[in-house]
Amino acid sequence: MKFAIQINEGPYTHQATDSAYHFAKAAIDNGHEVMRIFFYHDGVNNGTRLTTPPQDDRHIVNRWAELAKEHDLDLVLCVAAAQRRGIADADESKRNGKDADNIQEGFRISGLGQLIEAGIQADRLVVFGD
Repeated sequence: MKFAIQINEGPYTHQATDSAYHFAKAAIDNGHEVMRIFFYHDGVNNGTRLTTPPQDDRHIVNRWAELAKEHDLDLVLCVAAAQRRGIADADESKRNGKDADNIQEGFRISGLGQLIEAGIQADRLVVFGD
């Protein structure tokens, strides 16, 4: 089965991000395809490389980046939600006259069209968070 996943919550706000991560990992481990993970609303906070949890806590942003690298996952941050929350890649920073970027390696920024496309192409779109 081909899954697309939408995550609407930040990495340490609620259980949604942890649940989505474990769902994606289990789906892949069981032979399913995860074609795209779309981070929307506060979910875009899963893509900032400036996240620094305490040493004894899980590093959710790194977990996503490692899973994406290992399985060639498409991690997409909604551009509008990212801009509102101060998350930018080099291109967005330049386009908006900012002097820095903070996107985690393995993530990319794009529009809602990526979510629509994933919903059309996947067998199931699974949403985590409000």
